[in-house]
Amino acid sequence: MSRLSAQVEEAKQVALQVLLNNARDGRGGLPRTAAWGYPEPYTRDLMIVALGALVSENQELMDSLRRVLETLAQTQSEHGSIASLVDVPEDLGASDTTPLFLMALALYRSVAQKPRFLSQAGKKAQRWMRYQSPGDSVIVAQQPTSDWRDEQWVEGHGLFVNTLTFAYLRLHKEDERAATLKRMMAQFDVRQPVSQRYVHRRLSQRHKPYLSLWAYKVHSDEHFDLLGNSLAILTGIIPPQRSKKLLSWVEKECTALREKRLLAVDLPPCFFPFTMPGDPDWHPRYARYNNPGDYHNGGIWPFVCGFYVAALVAAGEQRLAEKKLLALTELVRPARKAKVAYGFNEWFSAQDGRARGQDWQSWSAAMYLYAVECVSRAKTPFFDEIRKR
Repeated sequence: MSRLSAQVEEAKQVALQVLLNNARDGRGGLPRTAAWGYPEPYTRDLMIVALGALVSENQELMDSLRRVLETLAQTQSEHGSIASLVDVPEDLGASDTTPLFLMALALYRSVAQKPRFLSQAGKKAQRWMRYQSPGDSVIVAQQPTSDWRDEQWVEGHGLFVNTLTFAYLRLHKEDERAATLKRMMAQFDVRQPVSQRYVHRRLSQRHKPYLSLWAYKVHSDEHFDLLGNSLAILTGIIPPQRSKKLLSWVEKECTALREKRLLAVDLPPCFFPFTMPGDPDWHPRYARYNNPGDYHNGGIWPFVCGFYVAALVAAGEQRLAEKKLLALTELVRPARKAKVAYGFNEWFSAQDGRARGQDWQSWSAAMYLYAVECVSRAKTPFFDEIRKR
């Protein structure tokens, strides 16, 4: 890291500045999701921010996270569901906020050495999650557009939500249920005799080692979900040998995308191949909000790339992780509107690499901090424990 240290250290200090700025003067003493664009305290964003806040060891960020968790406990529904906006109890229906709350709660308890912190709220959230399986089993299901991809159609058993569920089960020592979920997640395997030709005809390699975006009974979506697969590596759902094959596959596919001028940066899109007009899973609304290579349909998200860098470290691909951290350092420079040295923008268009979201986005900064910590220590804080269990 010596060659990268000056650049990385500069960006790291700005990332910390972003988080501290956004933690101050928000609504009701809660953090802002982005400095100028999103004054609201969005739950899923702030629960992912917990990873960066906790590895920073900054007391102000720790105190801010504590206030967020305490407010979520106060706005939690009667049956245990966690709201999408931290301070709005009626804003319910998200599939990922409750498992994210349980994951962040366990991590905060560990770092703060408060094992009984919000015990009642945690138990209620765990009870809520036990009722999220249509088959009355541990694997959970979701409604479309109910996770972080509010413009992407994910239905049934979503990979991302179930990797979060596996993570919180391990962290809360529900190991038997975690083991059952890991077995059940074999349904996400794309290595089946019959594959979706409209997806796989656009992929350069014949053999696909990843897990599908979602699966339910005989239906599935075999597009590649970078966040879900990165978490599957970090949590140990995907074993080490297959993790290396998966990461190698991602890099080769990204090379193919760049050769086709569909990718302008040295980092993977959040989703590929892009859903195109005329595909069976294309929705008319995508033409306005989710075009190919944009937003959730293949945009480049710095926070997701932070998870990808961490997954490379977890798989022992340290040299590649350093290279991708440098690429991420360059990605977080441009701003769309703000006059700042580092924009830490929300998302970028895949084809031209232009910033398209909000500047000084909290989870972009937080996951940059987390990625730096992973690369500098050659470890993945918190997830190392999950894999060992």
